[in-house]
This record gives sequence, C-alpha cells and structure tokens, in this order.
Amino acid sequence: MVELKEDPVSKCVFCGIIGKKLKATFIHEDPRAVAFKDVNPKAPTHVLVVPRRHLASLSQATESDEGLLGHLQLLAANLARQLGIDSGFRLVANNGRGAGQTVDHLHYHLLGGRPMQWPPG
Repeated sequence: MVELKEDPVSKCVFCGIIGKKLKATFIHEDPRAVAFKDVNPKAPTHVLVVPRRHLASLSQATESDEGLLGHLQLLAANLARQLGIDSGFRLVANNGRGAGQTVDHLHYHLLGGRPMQWPPG
C-alpha cells in the first residue's frame, strides 16, 4: 500500500491568501511577493511580507533564493517608508516552532508605530 503524503501547499494559510481563496487586506502585490495586514497585530503597524512561492522557512532557503530574500527585505524597507514608520521599525522572521513560527511559509513581520523593546523575546 502506498502512503500518500499531504501537500503542504494545499494546507498553507498563506498560500490560500496569495491565491485569494482566503481574505486578507493586501497593501502590496508583485510577481514575487505580497504584503498584507496581520490579523492579530502586535504593533500599530503590523504587516506580513510573504513570497508567493511556498518556502516553509528561512532555514529551507538555498543560494538560489538569494534574489528573493533580498527582494523581500527591500520590499519591507519600501513599505516602511510608504507606511510612515521608516524612522523606526522591526523586521522579524521566526524560524521554526521554537522561535514562534506558526505558519510554515516564510514570512517577515514588519512592525512599527510604537517604541520597540529589547530584548524582543
């Protein structure tokens, strides 16, 4: 008997959002990435920056993803300027359950609009 593995993309919340099967408030879309408001914000401005291509986590990235990773960070910086938080913002990528990653799709949290504390966790 052959065991069928479930496709992680079909169960991925962010893939559902990217495919417009689930609702989100988009603030940016381009061929490589999307950005949308977090439904459970931790700061006055809390946006998720997500690659369109399913990549489970930052540790799953390879050298071939270098351009995509750079694109995501530059997009976050541009969004910070557009949203008026470029004088102080935090960009976070949680990697794995132990770091607080709850959706297995690489994403950056762009947070701003309030003073950030250190250490963060």
